[in-house]
Amino acid sequence: MTENTFNKPAAGSPGPEKPRSRNGLIYGILIAALAGTWIYMLYDKNKTTDQIAQQATQIDSISTSRDALQQEYNAANARLDDLISQNSRMDSLVKTKDKEIADMKSRIQGILSNKNATAKELAEARRLIETLKGNIEGYTETIERLEGEKIVLTGERDNARKERDEVSTQRDSLNKKVNLGSVLHASNIHLLPINLKKNGKEVETTKAKRADMMRVTFDLDENRIAPTGDKELYVSITSPDGSPLAVEALGSGRFTLEDGTEKLYTAKKTVNYATGQKQTVSMDWKQNSDFKPGDYAVEIYHDGFKIGSGKVTLKKGGLF
Repeated sequence: MTENTFNKPAAGSPGPEKPRSRNGLIYGILIAALAGTWIYMLYDKNKTTDQIAQQATQIDSISTSRDALQQEYNAANARLDDLISQNSRMDSLVKTKDKEIADMKSRIQGILSNKNATAKELAEARRLIETLKGNIEGYTETIERLEGEKIVLTGERDNARKERDEVSTQRDSLNKKVNLGSVLHASNIHLLPINLKKNGKEVETTKAKRADMMRVTFDLDENRIAPTGDKELYVSITSPDGSPLAVEALGSGRFTLEDGTEKLYTAKKTVNYATGQKQTVSMDWKQNSDFKPGDYAVEIYHDGFKIGSGKVTLKKGGLF
C-alpha cells in the first residue's frame, strides 16, 4: 500500500508528458528558422542572378550600340572621303573646317575605341556622328549647287567659244577673201626663145637649135587690194618631155603652193608692186644645154596661186 501511494502522481501535477512538448516547440522553432534561412538564401541567390543577367543585358546593349555607332561612323567617314576624292572644290570646302572636323572625328573614334564606354559617352558619340552626317549633307548640297553653277558656266563658256569660233571663221573667211583678192594676176604672157648674136644682139627665134635662152614677159594687172610692196613671183617652165627646167646652180628651187604641196620653179623674181598700177615684168632663163624642139609651157605663181600661163613651140631646125 505504501508503494502504490509513493508512485501515484500528486493531485494537480502536469504529468510526465510536459518535457516532450517543450522539446517539440524548440525543434519547430529551429526548423522554421532554418527554412527561413534557406528561403532567404534562395531569394538572395535568385536576386543576384537577376542582377547579373540585367547587367549582362546592359553590357550587351551597350556593346551593340557601340558596334552600331562604329558602323555609322565608318559609313559617314567613307562618304566624306569619297566626296573629297571626287571633287576638288569639296576638298577646299572641307579644308575650311579641317580643325572642327578633325576634333569631331577624334572624339568619336576615342569613344568608340573604349570598350568600357558608358551609355552617356555613346550618346555623345551618336550626337557627334549625326552632326558629322549633317555636315556631309551640307557639303553635298553645296557641291550640287556648285555643279549646277558649273553647268551654267560651262554652257555660257561653250556659247562664248562657239560665238568666238564663228567670228574667227568669218574673219578667216574674210581674210582668205582679202588674201585671194590681193593675189596678183598676170596677163599678156609670152615665152620667147632668144638667139644671142656674137655682137650681143638678141634675136627672137623659133628654132630649137638656135635658142640660147628663154625670156618670159607678162603684165601684172591692176589690183586695188594688193598693198604696195615687194612681191615674190615664181616662174615654172616645162620642157616638151614634161620635165621641169630647173637647175639649182642656176637659181632654181622649190616653193610651196596654197594647198601645202611643193613645186619646182625655174626662176623667181622680186617685183616692187604699186597698188592699183599695171606693171610689165621680164625674166630670163639660160641653160647650159641645148633646148629640145617641141612645146614649152610656162606658169607664173604668186602667194602659192597660179596667176597665169602660156606656151611656145620650138621647131626642130631649118634656116634662121
